[in-house]
Amino acid sequence: MGLYIILMGVQGAGKGVQAQFIHDEYGIPHISTGDLFRAMKTREDELARRIQEIMASGQLVSDEITNEVLRDRLEQPDAANGAILDGYPRNPAQADWLADYLRSRGESVTAVLLLQLDLYTAFKRAFGRVLSAETGRVYNIFYDSEGIDWHYEDHPENKYPPRVVATETATGKPLVRRPDDANAGAIIKRIDTYLETTMPLVDYYRRAGLLAEIDAAQSIAEVSQSIRAVIETSS
Repeated sequence: MGLYIILMGVQGAGKGVQAQFIHDEYGIPHISTGDLFRAMKTREDELARRIQEIMASGQLVSDEITNEVLRDRLEQPDAANGAILDGYPRNPAQADWLADYLRSRGESVTAVLLLQLDLYTAFKRAFGRVLSAETGRVYNIFYDSEGIDWHYEDHPENKYPPRVVATETATGKPLVRRPDDANAGAIIKRIDTYLETTMPLVDYYRRAGLLAEIDAAQSIAEVSQSIRAVIETSS
């Protein structure tokens, strides 16, 4: 049997870090539907062209097409022994399709990992992120500020809110922020979208007996250990 893990959690819960841990530990790929659709922009096969046309027209990609994209990815050789699904399913209908598809292959969802984090902490984790454009190293002005210098800088004419200015202490090189992290309104919108789309799935997988809730406020190592325990028990 393969290892099929669904990873859910609000922004700042550490999904990316824990997906990398699962990949390193169990050798299965991290499949993000957002990454899959971005990749479709550069592909030239028939499925990619259909999606390009849909996106160019401004239409929403249907569940049917989304399922087809996922099927295409799950049938790649590196996913022969399972996958970490991030951003899929987005609704109970997609969850039903996934269950049927895996059943047709003699497989099933192993576990659904819900990284639980209170929304205030989630906001601070996103709003406080700064990173090195050269190395990709991520810091946080609220939680991981050792090795950086930072301050708020007022706009010269006070037309805009103060901005975060941060540099690496050792190198003096400036750190940058992701545009959507610097926008408090965008962060709140992402949290609202997460709550709207995730809660029906939480209920769905809880009823199925597959949901494992993990405290994402723990240290990275503690979260990883909790994930390992769930997977070892479920597989």
